[in-house]
Amino acid sequence: MKTEAKMKLREDIRNIAIIAHVDHGKTTLVDKMLQQGGAFHAREGIVERVMDSNDLERERGITILAKNTSIHYRDYKINIVDTPGHADFSGEVERTLKMVDGVLLLVDAFEGAMPQTKFVLKKALELNLNPIVVINKIDRPGARPLEVADQVTDLFLELDEEGNQLDFPIVYTSAKAGIAKLKMEDEASDLAPLFDMILDKVNPPTGDDEAPFQMLVSSLEYDNFIGRVSLGRINHGKISLGAQVALIQKSGEIVKGKVTRLIGYEGLKKVELKEAAAGEIVGIAGLESVQIGETLADPENPLALPSISIGEPTISMNFMVNTSPFAGTEGDYVTSRQIRDRLFQELRSNVALKVEETETTESFKVSGRGELHLSILIETMRREGYEFAVSRPNVIFKTVNNEKQEPVESLTLDVDDTYIGAVMESLGRRRGELQQMGNSHGGHTRLEFDVPSRGLIGYRSEFLTTTRGTGIMNYVFSGYQPYKGEIPARTKGALISLGAGDAITFSLHNIQERGQLFIASGEKVYEGMVIGAHSRASDLVVNACKKKHLTNMRSSGADDALVLTPPRKMSLEEGIAFLADDELLEVTPKSIRFRKKLLNENDRKRMAKTG
Repeated sequence: MKTEAKMKLREDIRNIAIIAHVDHGKTTLVDKMLQQGGAFHAREGIVERVMDSNDLERERGITILAKNTSIHYRDYKINIVDTPGHADFSGEVERTLKMVDGVLLLVDAFEGAMPQTKFVLKKALELNLNPIVVINKIDRPGARPLEVADQVTDLFLELDEEGNQLDFPIVYTSAKAGIAKLKMEDEASDLAPLFDMILDKVNPPTGDDEAPFQMLVSSLEYDNFIGRVSLGRINHGKISLGAQVALIQKSGEIVKGKVTRLIGYEGLKKVELKEAAAGEIVGIAGLESVQIGETLADPENPLALPSISIGEPTISMNFMVNTSPFAGTEGDYVTSRQIRDRLFQELRSNVALKVEETETTESFKVSGRGELHLSILIETMRREGYEFAVSRPNVIFKTVNNEKQEPVESLTLDVDDTYIGAVMESLGRRRGELQQMGNSHGGHTRLEFDVPSRGLIGYRSEFLTTTRGTGIMNYVFSGYQPYKGEIPARTKGALISLGAGDAITFSLHNIQERGQLFIASGEKVYEGMVIGAHSRASDLVVNACKKKHLTNMRSSGADDALVLTPPRKMSLEEGIAFLADDELLEVTPKSIRFRKKLLNENDRKRMAKTG
């Protein structure tokens, strides 16, 4: 009876995570749940995609960082954790699922189950979390909610090895309209059926209020006034403001501290708490050395909880000091010490990242879960004022039983029938192996491949070009498999600047016949800078600063008649994909430039002979 009484203490709380594939409406659903759960006051302006809190998330329309909020429905408090849908941010997903007792699996009623849907569901089932399937966008043209529900059932059959998680409820929603229903023929005016389902199907958090305090640190925040804040769910016991607490580090060492702030979440706001008990998600300030995956416990009875298991990195890049002639002209933080400190600071919250020192103090090896994972870090750093250079990404190989193995991705493509041959040919060159082929919705064919991770570096832009922008591409890490063999490198060489100066229209007009330019007239260039892609496989050194000789037969105004093709301006991801092994990407707050590692042409020739 005593145990039951303690369980009832947390009947008023439900902790859930929302998991989904990218762009299936997860953030919009959270918006509507917050609005209908009273998170916004009557006179308060309603912000769209309120949980996408940083500029990068709003620009790209994806969730990068896991965040938590809460709503009140009837007499219950529902804590909601919004998780990323992209597998490259799996570290965010894996650690935040430790805080919850159930998940909403959101699936687009038009697109159906996608690779990352499978990834996030697998993680939830491994933790024995109660899933509620939410078929979203039921009002979208071409929606096929009942067919998608059957797809999800097949996915559960594939992933649920023990067969005890197949009895899952389904809710049909339109996040945009803010409605939910249990059957497609039902009338709906709000999200009440979804809220009721959460209360009914998600177990209340367990925990003994009278036991010694225990909390696993699942996330970290930093506040300029109160320092580092440890976020997590209290597993057992109570904690109060000013109490002594023990930090059990991964090494086993115990560090004692004092709770200087206790923070709870009410809607979109953080609130100061005097006390919190088992089952609640809170933030605790007062321990500066804390890391994700460590345990906060009672100093009189310090018992550690199982740490968080995070998947290994699959791709690495070198981050290094920018040594180009333009170094230091556009960035605020340019030294190796500043870059090193920033990278190691990232490790405190980005648990799927790995940073290693190299033989030189000017360069650091950074490993992550994919191209997007690393490119988001690069973009974040450049926006903070950092200037540095990065190398071409390389996959991380393993040796298992004396056999070389490499990471392989499960790739799903929705392609118009016209382009199937071209797509299969290009993936064949990249060592892709067709696993399944079938009819998709909307007149497309769905192709499923196993492709080495290195074969997908730079493939997205090629795929969009091949399919004239009509194809849909998604992939997720599948596992390590035996080495697939050599993959042809970049098919186009580089147009390399011979000297330094301002690019001249006259010179660029002649150079553009040899390939595609990356720069416009008037831009500054330096020796060894890559200013374009050569139309052939070999590199070509060109003089972009050569002026036309003036004579009494020709006037300088004749240049006005020359027309330059607009230069190709690449995104950061496209730039990383374009890099060859002997090139670097120079990243500054204002610019992205390509360069050869060896700027001098004679040095490159000498290296080619000896290499």
